[in-house]
Amino acid sequence: MRQHVNPLSRFFQLPLHLPAPQDLFDRPEQPIHLDIGCARGRCILGLAALNPTWNHLGVEIRRPLVTSADRDALQSENGNVRILFCNANISLEGWLQALPVDRLQRVSVQFPDPWFKRRHRKRRMLQPPLLLAIAAALEPGRELFLQSDVLPVIEPMVALTELSGCFERPELDAKPWREDNPLPVPTEREKYVLDKQAPIYRVLYRRNGEPLPPLDQLEARWQEIDNPAERIPTGA
Repeated sequence: MRQHVNPLSRFFQLPLHLPAPQDLFDRPEQPIHLDIGCARGRCILGLAALNPTWNHLGVEIRRPLVTSADRDALQSENGNVRILFCNANISLEGWLQALPVDRLQRVSVQFPDPWFKRRHRKRRMLQPPLLLAIAAALEPGRELFLQSDVLPVIEPMVALTELSGCFERPELDAKPWREDNPLPVPTEREKYVLDKQAPIYRVLYRRNGEPLPPLDQLEARWQEIDNPAERIPTGA
């Protein structure tokens, strides 16, 4: 059962200072995988165990989930995983800007809360400022992975990402949806959906060499097309 949290509540609007990589990981020079909305962190904890030469950071807005997840992360023998509490759209941008060049090499947004109604658009996890901050932190060829089991959730994320012009899909990936998960550890939600034999909608992007568009321009174009009453094109 999903437990929604309204990210626009006053409590979640206070910016938090997130620790720098040297304060999070035993080997801060390693590449980072950032998982936004990691819930209990089972995916990111599993990935950290499989990939000790990467650092793994999960961020989650539901503090009770973070408390237990980060306790498990701190017990990791590799010192390469942490789970932090924050509102990604309030606190991640500054952290991303402060990263050394090419330290961030993969970002995932998996099964975010289904705020798909137009009146809830500002509650969605992937907002234009956050997307541009991610794009600015990723060097060409680095990855952004999106997946959801709810079409009206992933279609706006896909539309926004493609509107930015900063990302491209691998040529051999199936379209509109990738057939498999490029990450070797599924999330809890993914396991639940697969057990029900329900569809999962996945898209893998790679950062291209295009410059970031102006934020106001991206937001204006986003406003023009974001109509949940219509099917949002997912590219070809």
